[in-house]
Amino acid sequence: MALGLYSINIIGLSNKKHHFHFEFGNAFFREFGTDLVAEGAFGVDLSLDKRETFLEAEFRIKGTARLICDRSLEPFEYPIERTNKIVFKYGEKDEEITDEIMIIQRDTATLELGQYMYEFIALAIPLKKLHPKFRDEVNDDDSAGKIVYSSEDSTENKNGEEIDPRWNILRKLK
Repeated sequence: MALGLYSINIIGLSNKKHHFHFEFGNAFFREFGTDLVAEGAFGVDLSLDKRETFLEAEFRIKGTARLICDRSLEPFEYPIERTNKIVFKYGEKDEEITDEIMIIQRDTATLELGQYMYEFIALAIPLKKLHPKFRDEVNDDDSAGKIVYSSEDSTENKNGEEIDPRWNILRKLK
């Protein structure tokens, strides 16, 4: 991926807090080739605190993603504003310890941050994407259509008539 626009040269940085700003739109999302977020406009304020043994990156992401409603298939703007942190510790080899802690080699020259920014935005997208006009409806999919099961054995059918005893043998097969 050609996401070099979203990388920071950390070798030349002094041990203090640094601030960076990134702006990106639809071309950024096309680089990832997924349908989760295809369009949007975002700004990221990055605060990078470089220390002797680690770097702490705080991403303040703000913007809107253009999503497709799961119910009506209409596009709508979904605002996103979130803050995420990642700690990059120096170690022997590159590896991910947790979602917030990454190990990088001491001789790493640049941090590629585009993938992290995309993942933070993707995590802010709700599983159920509803157009704002459907959010306040009384008949929400989650509350309607409750199913009640009965385990009561009845020898009468729905009309109140007695069931033929020969069919009781079949009831025991349950």
